[in-house]
Amino acid sequence: MSFSTPSSPAPPVVLETTMSASFLRTLHPAYFALVMATGIIAIAARLTGLPGVSHILFALSGIFYLVLWVMYGLRVACYPENIMSDLTDHGRSVGFFTIVAATCVMGSQCVVLTGWVTLGLMLWWLGIALWFLMTYGIFTALTVRATKPPLERGINGGWLTAVVATQSVAVLGAQLAPHLHHSREATLFFSLVMWLGGGMLYMWLISLIFLRYAFHTMNPVDLAPPYWINMGAMAISTLAGSFLIEGAPLLPLLDRLLPFVEGVTLLFWATATWWIPMLLMLGFWRHALRRYPLQYDPLYWGAVFPLGMYTACTYRLAGVTKLHFLTVIPSVFIYIALGAWLITFFGLLHDIAVRMKAGRRLRQPIA
Repeated sequence: MSFSTPSSPAPPVVLETTMSASFLRTLHPAYFALVMATGIIAIAARLTGLPGVSHILFALSGIFYLVLWVMYGLRVACYPENIMSDLTDHGRSVGFFTIVAATCVMGSQCVVLTGWVTLGLMLWWLGIALWFLMTYGIFTALTVRATKPPLERGINGGWLTAVVATQSVAVLGAQLAPHLHHSREATLFFSLVMWLGGGMLYMWLISLIFLRYAFHTMNPVDLAPPYWINMGAMAISTLAGSFLIEGAPLLPLLDRLLPFVEGVTLLFWATATWWIPMLLMLGFWRHALRRYPLQYDPLYWGAVFPLGMYTACTYRLAGVTKLHFLTVIPSVFIYIALGAWLITFFGLLHDIAVRMKAGRRLRQPIA
């Protein structure tokens, strides 16, 4: 005869550990978009005359950046198999490019908001290293994967974070160049090459995404928030082009290419502007007509970032091209971007509160 003891509830520490482990195991690779969105809106707020808001968001983005590095480090240490699975997943792998963009956005904040050029330079070199690691690691892993999903399940707007990452390196390099006396020409040339390469990458990817739009069935669940990066990738390309126009006198080659750079930069801005009404109509179709629930998802930070980036890039474009009538756009868009950031941030706080409440419910003793 065997004897068994009645089962008892798991200790609170075990339950908390289990919940934390589950969150880390499923942590989305694109969560660094939180830093991207917060950082670029901080810069946009400074450009549009809101220094107090800019300082607060800069501090928050720094905290988010450090916390996320700790969380991702723990995920690598505790769940390497999940990391490897994400790296070969067509839907999730491209989220790792947000690490590159977040690093360079942090560097841009250091240069623009505080004048910490040395720290900005260190973050730029880190961003370049991460860019090489992510670009060639992820695309190689996806290329050699034995089984691949069909186009309609494999491609989405999140793939354009590869473009955002590339252009973020170009932006920060162009911002740093005037401060680098001995290597400013090499830095500007590298930024120019990254800008051109990022533009070409956008053309490749947006062709596939537009094919997905027009020739495959779209369900509400398919129109995830990262589709806003269709616009955001062009907005950051505009910002990079604006800094290259400004830095043209520092590099003779760039000065000779100035009309070309100005034309392509305006093309990028026009493309970003074209996407805004399209994305709004698709969002209306998704949530109003098809009644898809609007609830917090970390991917929504990928929709907030383009709004802040469009604000910043339009302000810079107006300055370098002397098209000052364009400044009315960032003066309005900054409040749209701030509103979107606040709504998403409160969604994040609510999500945290729900998780904590669930943890407390599990810890309650069974009567």
